[in-house]
Amino acid sequence: MVEMIQATRLHPLQAGSVSVALADNATRVSLRARSDAIPALSKALGLNLPVKPKSTVANGSRTAMWIGPDEWLIIDGADSSLVADLAKGQVLHSAVDISHRNVGIIVSGKGADRVVNGGCPQDLSLKAFPVGAASRTVFGKIEIVLLRTSENSFRIECWRSFSTYAYGFLQESARDAAV
Repeated sequence: MVEMIQATRLHPLQAGSVSVALADNATRVSLRARSDAIPALSKALGLNLPVKPKSTVANGSRTAMWIGPDEWLIIDGADSSLVADLAKGQVLHSAVDISHRNVGIIVSGKGADRVVNGGCPQDLSLKAFPVGAASRTVFGKIEIVLLRTSENSFRIECWRSFSTYAYGFLQESARDAAV
């Protein structure tokens, strides 16, 4: 006798217990500065720029992520005056508004680390990548900035031209992780 098996059809956007969603619009600035400019820029931003690898500092909606020895990615609300605030520092630096270049994607829920690890080789255990950690890394074939916002939540920043790829990859990874 032939046994009939019925496949369960999932909605194409259903991803189990992990949510993959677009982040709210934001102001993003790529900041480059030497170490002697950090105190003045920190004062202008209203937060102390992080100076250690993988570290972040937040004040309200404003978050500064250490990307390299002289580089930070700063994200704030959509109507933020980040560039104007940085100009108040009156020290040598480069502040480039990259708000329209980047797209933010939020991956959240139990198993979010497994979903991100579907395309990112970085160790995302809480010990190696704790809440508040950020780094420039790869996801699939693209460069991203990854921020752990809580135990089960990540923010991925990628270039707009790669956002469809990243979003689709994360959706597929979420479906795979749910199985």
